[in-house]
Parts: sequence; C-alpha cells; structure tokens
Amino acid sequence: MFEAVDVHVSYGKSRVINGLDLKVEQGERVAILGRNGVGKTTFLKSLMGILPMAKGSVTFDGKDFTHMRTFRRSRAGLGYVPQGREIIPFLTVNENLELGAAGHKDVDVESRKKWVLSYFPALEVHMNRNGGVLSGGLQQQLAIARCLMGEPKMILLDEPTEGIQPNVVMEIADTLRKIAEETGITIVVVEQNLKFAKRLAEKFVIIQKGAVVASGSMDELSDDLVKKYLSV
Repeated sequence: MFEAVDVHVSYGKSRVINGLDLKVEQGERVAILGRNGVGKTTFLKSLMGILPMAKGSVTFDGKDFTHMRTFRRSRAGLGYVPQGREIIPFLTVNENLELGAAGHKDVDVESRKKWVLSYFPALEVHMNRNGGVLSGGLQQQLAIARCLMGEPKMILLDEPTEGIQPNVVMEIADTLRKIAEETGITIVVVEQNLKFAKRLAEKFVIIQKGAVVASGSMDELSDDLVKKYLSV
C-alpha cells in the first residue's frame, strides 16, 4: 500500500535522512522509534511533502507521491497529525473538526463528524469551546479526530503522547488501535513512549542517523535493541 525507497532529506547542507526505506501494508500499525534528533519527524514531513526529498521515491495506494504537493497527498488519502497537535486555538472544537474536511469535496461533514465523535466522545461536550482552552489530552484527541474528518486511508502521527497524562495516553492508544482494526486504516506513528508504541503498533522500525537499523514485529523488540538504540 505504501512504500518509501532510498529517501534522502536535508536541512540546508546537513543531510538528516540517509537512504531510508519503509514499506507498510494496508491496515498495519507501525511505530517508528529512535532517540531525539535521529530524523523521525523529518522523515514524516518528507512523506507528507512538507519537506522536499533530495533523493528517493514514495508510492501510496498505487500512486507516485514523490513530487506530489501536500494537499494532493491529503486528498489521495494520506492523513497527518503533526507534533504539537497544531489545532487552531481560536476556533471551536466543531470548527476545527470541519476544517479537517475542508478540501475533501466528497465528505459528508455532518455524518463524518458523528462517526469521528463515536471514537472520541469526550470531545462532544466541548463542541462550542475554543480548541486552545482544552487540556493537552483533549487537544490531541481533537487533532486526531480532525485528521480523520478527511477520510484518510493512512495516518502519520508525530509524537502523539507529548505532554499528555499517562492514563489518557493509553486511552488514545486503545482508540487508535480500535479504529485501525474496525476500519482498516493504516497507522504509522513516530513515538518515544515505548509503552504507548507497544500498546498500539504491531511492527516497529528503529532509526539512527537517518537510516533504519532494526525492524520487525513488536514481539521482536528485544531489551538489547532498546538498550542499544532507544535508551537515553
């Protein structure tokens, strides 16, 4: 369904991603792991077209995404939940959700909203509140719900547990897993919270110095790998 091949990405003259490959099948849940500064966020941004690739190719659902603009990738079914959530603070929860459907002409907004809220019922009582006054956990739920409003086939999530209480973190993991299992939506998550990653994902990829150094099923994520590549 999705494949990135030999991806290279630079910031100015500094090469951050060095020949990274990633293949994800429909419905899979994959965690991209690694210490701070190894290129995880940069890689996601290149997959969304936010950062240009110096070299490599990306295909999704049978289409060549390599030079496709970001909004076209979104329309083709690739969703993105950025680090820091980036909800619009002065818009209400309802308006933020409707914004997620903007540019997706075939979306029945009210029906989709009802469907999204069935997975995130805590948002329903806050529909008329501005997004900026919500707790971090609710803001993250809103960011994911907003992404889902565009009817994505695959979601890229960047550090979704950042600044969120541990009990809410596990609730979000369970909800995302339920969505994937019930709808077939593919999930790729960049995360440093190993407990969250194990709760959500079935496969892992570890990045170091902009390249994949280990991958496999979550059952194969050994203590030795964690100590070598993930421990601070």
